[in-house]
Order: sequence, then C-alpha cells, then structure tokens
Amino acid sequence: MTDRAPPEGYDRHFRTSKFTDPWEPLFSQTTERQVSIGVWLGEPHCNSRGLVHGGLIASLADNAMGLSCVTALRSEGRDDIGGLVTVTLNTDYIGSASLGAWLATDTYFVKTGGSLCFASCLVRADGEPVARANASFKIVKNKQGA
Repeated sequence: MTDRAPPEGYDRHFRTSKFTDPWEPLFSQTTERQVSIGVWLGEPHCNSRGLVHGGLIASLADNAMGLSCVTALRSEGRDDIGGLVTVTLNTDYIGSASLGAWLATDTYFVKTGGSLCFASCLVRADGEPVARANASFKIVKNKQGA
C-alpha cells in the first residue's frame, strides 16, 4: 500500500465494495460524462509472477465505464436509473504497467440509449496506454414505489 497523494483532481473513490477492498486506496475524478478511477500500483495488484494483473485492469475499466454511463445518464436528466449490468466487456492489452505506477482510466466515449449504454475506455500507466476496453451495459430501471 502507498500513502502517496493522487494527481490533482482526484479524491478518494466514492464507491467501495468487498471486491475492490484489497486494491484500496482507489481514487476517482468525476466530470459531466465520466468517472475516472486511478490507483498507485502495489503488490495487491499483482499476479503470482509479480506482474500487474490484467484482471485488475479489466475490472477498473469495467467499473469506470459503468459509472461513466450512469453519470452521463444523470447529466441527461434520467432519474429512472437503478443501476447498470455489464452485458459485454472486451479488453485489449497493449502495454504493461509497473509497480509504483499511477494507473488511471479515461472513458472517452459514452453513448446512452433507452435500455443500453455503450462506452470505450483507455487505461494508462504513468500516461502510457496499457489497455483499451469497450463495454455495453443494460440499464436497470428503478422499481416503482421502492
């Protein structure tokens, strides 16, 4: 773990889960149509060979794209959103990430629809691309009267 401060504009991530607890601290930055997630890479992010695990990269991209879709939907005035469920997730690994690097997502494309959302994301380590991901999400509507 690290006590390093995140880059300017990032704060502690607003969402936690038991799945991401081992990766803490996670940081995020939110704009009108994007949530970027970042982390200083350490031992908990590695596989048994000491390499940053592709599953971590894919999971952070999936999370960032889904949150970006929710953020975009809300910016469009959609208040009927109960959440999103990943339908497809494709990840292409195009580089590598080293321990100590700042890994961050950049969801550069979000297309919202009535029942589906689509997003594309670039994941960078210290500014260098390490993966690109695309996903589609099913919009789960709020239950009436809940």
